[in-house]
Amino acid sequence: MNLNQLELLRALRETNFNQSKAAEKLHVVQSAASRQLQLLEEELGSPIYERQGKKLLRLTPFGERIMEQVERITQAKKNIQVMADDFRDNRNGALHIATTHTQAKYLLPGPVQRFRGKYPGITIYMVQSAPEQLIEQLFQHKADIVICTEKLVEDEKLVVQPCYDWQHIAVVPRHHPLAQGDITLGRLAAFPILTYTHGFTGRSNIEKAFKTAGKPLDITLAAADSDVIKTYVRLGLGVGIIADISYQPEEDSDLVALNLAHLIPRSVTKLAYLKQLYLPAYLRYFISELLEGRPAGRFPG
Repeated sequence: MNLNQLELLRALRETNFNQSKAAEKLHVVQSAASRQLQLLEEELGSPIYERQGKKLLRLTPFGERIMEQVERITQAKKNIQVMADDFRDNRNGALHIATTHTQAKYLLPGPVQRFRGKYPGITIYMVQSAPEQLIEQLFQHKADIVICTEKLVEDEKLVVQPCYDWQHIAVVPRHHPLAQGDITLGRLAAFPILTYTHGFTGRSNIEKAFKTAGKPLDITLAAADSDVIKTYVRLGLGVGIIADISYQPEEDSDLVALNLAHLIPRSVTKLAYLKQLYLPAYLRYFISELLEGRPAGRFPG
């Protein structure tokens, strides 16, 4: 067994078990990759993959256990290099952040600006994706840290920390009927609702609130982006329910923001990283900036 064979297993997972693409990724010919896989399985005395002819279909149960160890080895190799750079106080490198549009636009500008001031040599890569795909970015070693509201649950392989809590608000044009009087779920339910796609920015808390109150929730438009929702509110398609931090008083002065803290439970945005990840000084600093520079709510809870 050697590290090249283990790298092959990792490349096969990343290419959905495509031997040709895995070989290309490792800069070897396919026949050489296939031979290395054959030698490894012979040495271990058990198949790692289920096959249909020469095609690899999926990992065997034994293969799944092998891949757990391969991931640990991959992380250890990365940790050793990062530790060496950290020891030399190397201020050149990269920070990979996986997050959603809302966090990228409204939470991260302040921490990122302060981070750039202290670590100007570190390149920041920001990957925006759906929440259910963000955790995969960590496990595939494509991200150092994930920041989102939905889908971040306790996992024995992750360190998960609350980052900041926030609330939903409703936004309507200035002459909308809801712009006057007290806001209730009953009044909201009388209008089409424009809000986030499933899995984004506290959508589950919105659904829970309406369901608990026994009120219908007529969502006529769902989007991942707060700005898209506000655009269609301006077109008169309905009432927008968005995160309070995404309401910008100067930019959104044509809209009225209505506090929903008494109607919809507060949401918590969290950060997560792999428990086995070695945290270099620059990543520890960035995390501290996230936790200490939490955005203030625009509306009292």
